[in-house]
Amino acid sequence: MSTRLYRLLMLLSCMAFAMSASRAGNNEQSRWFRVSPYLVDTLVNPIPLARTLFHDKITKEQTKADVADGFPDNWVTAFGNPKLSKHLTAALVGRVNAMRVMVENMPDNGRDSVAANQQKIQSLRAIWELLRQYNGDPRPDAGYYVQLVDNMHDMIVAANEWKSLDFVVANPSLATLDNAKFLLEGQSDARAYIYSWMGRKDPVLMLKRLEEFSKDTFAPAIISAAARQEPKLIFSYALSSNMLLKKAVYRTSDPYVQAIVQLAAESDAPLKALPFLSYIFKGTWTVEHTDSVAADPARSFAEIVKLRIANEPLTKELYTEELEYATLKNFVRQMNELHDTTDDVRFRCIDSLSPAALYYIMVYGREEIYTSSFLGTFKRMMERMPPQRGNELLASLGYDQFRSFIRLCAGYNTLSEFLGSMADTAKTSVMNRFIGGLEKGGPDDLEDAVNVADAFGSIKDANLLTFLEGKVRENYERSRKMESRKGQIVYHLLGAIINSSNAQATDTGSAAISARLKIPPVNVVAANMLANDTGAIFERVFFYGDEDGRTAYANFIDDRLHDNKWIVDTTGTYWSTVTSAAGKGIKIFANKPLKEPLDDAAIDSLDDHLFKSGIKPTVIIHRGHSYHVKTTLERIDTNARIVVLGSCGGYHNVATVLQKSHGAHIISSKQTGVGAINEPIIRAINTQLLDGKDVNWVSIWQELETYFSKVPLLSEKFADYIPPHRNLGVIFIKAYRQLNKD
Repeated sequence: MSTRLYRLLMLLSCMAFAMSASRAGNNEQSRWFRVSPYLVDTLVNPIPLARTLFHDKITKEQTKADVADGFPDNWVTAFGNPKLSKHLTAALVGRVNAMRVMVENMPDNGRDSVAANQQKIQSLRAIWELLRQYNGDPRPDAGYYVQLVDNMHDMIVAANEWKSLDFVVANPSLATLDNAKFLLEGQSDARAYIYSWMGRKDPVLMLKRLEEFSKDTFAPAIISAAARQEPKLIFSYALSSNMLLKKAVYRTSDPYVQAIVQLAAESDAPLKALPFLSYIFKGTWTVEHTDSVAADPARSFAEIVKLRIANEPLTKELYTEELEYATLKNFVRQMNELHDTTDDVRFRCIDSLSPAALYYIMVYGREEIYTSSFLGTFKRMMERMPPQRGNELLASLGYDQFRSFIRLCAGYNTLSEFLGSMADTAKTSVMNRFIGGLEKGGPDDLEDAVNVADAFGSIKDANLLTFLEGKVRENYERSRKMESRKGQIVYHLLGAIINSSNAQATDTGSAAISARLKIPPVNVVAANMLANDTGAIFERVFFYGDEDGRTAYANFIDDRLHDNKWIVDTTGTYWSTVTSAAGKGIKIFANKPLKEPLDDAAIDSLDDHLFKSGIKPTVIIHRGHSYHVKTTLERIDTNARIVVLGSCGGYHNVATVLQKSHGAHIISSKQTGVGAINEPIIRAINTQLLDGKDVNWVSIWQELETYFSKVPLLSEKFADYIPPHRNLGVIFIKAYRQLNKD
């Protein structure tokens, strides 16, 4: 039953009530209710003192919502979506006030005075809680809150008419669930229906709200359904000090849930043992044996690789997450930190690992691994691989992540060696697979195609490039015959990129690529594209509260304190500003790297300041480790024109940037960013801007290459930085989205 039909039936019911009251006709109230009591817009009777408290609370929350934008003007601003402000104001002010009147006018419907009062208090409390939820939401979805108010109106009417179950059956939704928390107390059938319905529709969402229904009889079914999708959350509940959550999990008899409970209760190191949950569930391993494996990083990693190769479906998320975490923590970061030691010391942590395990270290460590760490790992993989050949290794892994691996080999100049381990027919087969099948997946599933485009920019073997060029043409023709739009666009763009991959080092070549691909210039960012209406340019730098972040911030401030081109102000609690003293007006905002987790508060505070001041930074700079980049990416919006990631240049990160700002120019690195490189890059950008010039990546990179060539230790690391005009993956994404839109 639709909401509209439900409302119509309720209206007819109210009209019948009004007609009945009219026929009774012997008191003032019955004459008043010739109009439905739910439609009257003025109070029938004064509000009793017992309920004024709730009205005051509602008014207080409405005022909070009103002044959140800094202006007490009876206007609720929908942050990030101004068009919705009118609708949000109508809902949280106009319709909420109408609901308050409606609640006071509601008929008793057979309830005695005490029960009727309780029903009205319950309704008013629900309205108050809705407003509290809105005011406490750091990023409220305005459209959803409009929907929530409408839903609450109808649910209040239904509850008062003893028709709550009819309503939830007719309107199962997240809004109904949210309003049910306060409007369905004491109505077990209706409450069980909406919670169970949502549990079937989205068990993981409901698992995160387990505290709301942990004692209910329907809780185990939801927990059981969610366990297959979110075992780690079940695990955290089993270890929780929150007894409501813990007991709910322990009461669930599902064998998989009980395996999680057993691991949590009996393991000496349950978090390390968790990736091997499937073995506990199947009875293959005891908890004691699991603990012995988990205690040895190399042995544990080897077993996780076996799970990955077997593609164990039950716990795939668990062991994949551990594979990524252990790769960085136990291997890549150790090798990176020991880069000044001898190889036997530096690579001791991977001495016992198989070629397959070393393959995954390179693939999953790609965003942080140093060039020398990659080369050392690759060398050991190749030494241990015989008699197996490269194609046989890939086949044994089910070609898992192999396009990423081929791209990495191309980028680190090891592709010829890897392909050289194969017979000619096998080499042809692997590269055919590398190029083929890129039309598969949805229109936005581009990771494999981007890996191929990135590889083209690094392959120096002329014969191999000629071979790949031919395969691109073959696949384009195949896609055309299949009438695959995605395939035709992908292979058309790859053909254009492979033919131009050596030309992007010059302004003329970069301009030609841009024109051919029908995208804005990739080598230049016009200064007027960075400035606001007054000509001012705003930049934002993200720092984080770990030791590296504090050091980077101190160096950033110190460099500018000793440069007469800048005026530095560090007096703010949460952020500092750096303003140009001469030349074009540039102002840089940098949050202070307060001790974690206060660094997040500093970032949020700067967010609020920029929003309220109408300041829209067009240059975004990330200074921090890969695990902080997600926070930076969340703050990027459509105004970003230059984004300096400094590290973490993986596909998902650049794709996220381009999703938010389609034309952004991105600087990224194949490895962890280095402050001694990041600072000269930022300085070079601002030097051109202060001089009133456009930002020209070709000239900037030529100057930086000359500068770093004099510092061999930094020259190698700088070679891993990819400027916008050479980033074929980013260029591919931009061109693909443009063509796919046309």
